[in-house]
Amino acid sequence: MINFIICDDNSNQRTKIENIVHSYMMKNKLEYQIHLFEDYNSNFLKIIQKPMPFKIYILDIETPSRSGIDVARMIRAKDTNSALIFITGHNELSENILKHNFLFLSFINKFDNSEARLKDAIKEAIKIFDLKPMLRFKEGKTNYSVASKDILYITRDSVERKSIIVTDYSSFKLNKSISEIKEMLDDDFIQTHRACIVNSRRVLSYNKSKKIITFDNGETIDIVSTRFVRNKDAYE
Repeated sequence: MINFIICDDNSNQRTKIENIVHSYMMKNKLEYQIHLFEDYNSNFLKIIQKPMPFKIYILDIETPSRSGIDVARMIRAKDTNSALIFITGHNELSENILKHNFLFLSFINKFDNSEARLKDAIKEAIKIFDLKPMLRFKEGKTNYSVASKDILYITRDSVERKSIIVTDYSSFKLNKSISEIKEMLDDDFIQTHRACIVNSRRVLSYNKSKKIITFDNGETIDIVSTRFVRNKDAYE
């Protein structure tokens, strides 16, 4: 899921940006969510810290509480993977942004063909995300893109007869077998049971006697079979 995090203190401008995002994303059939803020308040600061996939920040340079430049500095202190798009009516601030080297994607003037330029910036952001290891699948009419690094494990729901992809932030069900999904993944994903695949990059520890896998976010599972892990050293 792509998360658009939009902050602008002007309600009309905020709505305009939201509509542009909807207009672009509806044609791409990718799952997305929009988070709207009128200021860089405590709720906005919380979302910086929250583990979420594919963040695209669309930031106003000036709001009542603080500068978008200060906020960009806070974002980059937390992660370097999210996309930063600055949008403002103050074109003279572009030089100030450039000297901070925020690894931003685009600087857009609200009064200079902003709709087309914003759509171009979103397109470039999605291209960047596409370079990362992904698990892509379609369920119903929706196309999903899940970053491999976000996946903890994949298991099987015997009642619904669906596979469940468990990530840091959500779970996804799809009509594919465990073996079919395994073919879609790289070698970092190891089968621990006929009904489970784990992301070895996310494994913190493996208790052999209790057959419990602990992931780096603290979550644990015990879907382990000796048959599958006898000769594996990925959990040491």
